[in-house]
Amino acid sequence: MPKLSYKARRRWSLVILLIGLPVYIVLAVTVVNWLGRPPFLVELLVYVVLGFLWMLPFKFVFTGVGKEDPGRDG
Repeated sequence: MPKLSYKARRRWSLVILLIGLPVYIVLAVTVVNWLGRPPFLVELLVYVVLGFLWMLPFKFVFTGVGKEDPGRDG
């Protein structure tokens, strides 16, 4: 993975959360509807799994974003 600066990771995390996550939610709901509304527990399991899987490719972007900028001289 390319090394992103702290500032770039903060910006990408906002883009992912504000644009990417809503798009992913719509796609997840569409997939569940294509399944023909399975029983509640199966539907819940699908949403939990999809809710976990969306973040795996972006783990490197979100790591350390909530902390203070490590490059900032205090």
